[in-house]
Amino acid sequence: MRVLVALGGNALMKRGEKPDAHTQQANVAVAVKTLAKVAERHELIITHGNGPQVGVLAMESASDPNLSKPYPFDTLGAQTQGMIGYWMLQALQNGLPGRQVISIVTQTLVSAVDPAFENPAKFVGQIYDRAEAEKLAEENGWTVKPDGQYWRRVVPSPKPQRVVETRLIRKLVRDGVTVVCAGGGGIPVIRDQNGRLSGVEAVIDKDLTGSLLAESLECDAFLILTDVPRVMRDFGTPRQSEITHTTPHELRAIDFPAGSMGPKVEAVCRFVETTGDMAAIGKLDQAMAILEGTAGTIITPNATWPLSSTL
Repeated sequence: MRVLVALGGNALMKRGEKPDAHTQQANVAVAVKTLAKVAERHELIITHGNGPQVGVLAMESASDPNLSKPYPFDTLGAQTQGMIGYWMLQALQNGLPGRQVISIVTQTLVSAVDPAFENPAKFVGQIYDRAEAEKLAEENGWTVKPDGQYWRRVVPSPKPQRVVETRLIRKLVRDGVTVVCAGGGGIPVIRDQNGRLSGVEAVIDKDLTGSLLAESLECDAFLILTDVPRVMRDFGTPRQSEITHTTPHELRAIDFPAGSMGPKVEAVCRFVETTGDMAAIGKLDQAMAILEGTAGTIITPNATWPLSSTL
């Protein structure tokens, strides 16, 4: 099978964890042990989150006295793609000796008139209590919003329209290469009236980009791997229960939080509705079990998986 995995940023930097390179590289090495098992049996494309990392770099850039103004978010996105991509590339090469692996910096096309630019909603960076978040917002001109019991910075998150380098990625996959790409949803870019690309201040949801890319690459399965074993119905209430196998129609009937599970559910539903193939949300260390249909929340048109044609 051809499988695209969207790896959550929390797999690289846990909440409350110090954002040093050594710690994150160690987390990547752990993640890659699971991903290497998938790559041994399937064609694999990997995307990853960058919310914590891009937030840290944004803070450093804003406080650097040597800069006349902070680096824009498209540039910060490129920096985190290169940094995390390098860690993943090296770990995959070590975990898959003799296999071809590449990490590439990619751009994602968005609309210049996307309404998201008027309503920042994508969480980036570290968590704060309300008082500290509001203080930082006033000092740096940020927009901050509650994220569960904490507060975080938010930036515009326009919808992805296309990964600019899709044709190149497709060729690499067909040549047997394991590809790391579209980190953090890709660098957000727009086209002008002459077709020229330029970056914009935004962060794209990596799961929505992953869904779009999985469709474009004709993937058989799209997995969002995070730190939760399954999607929960009535989360946080006495009626809470795990969802094992479901359909996009059933998932869309449930109200999920916009800042956490909501975008993931939207991404998997879009992929299944468009392609008729399988998507899933589950824990990173259960990736192979998810593909076998024994773990995670499996989403298909008829809530059935695996199909005999995929085994």
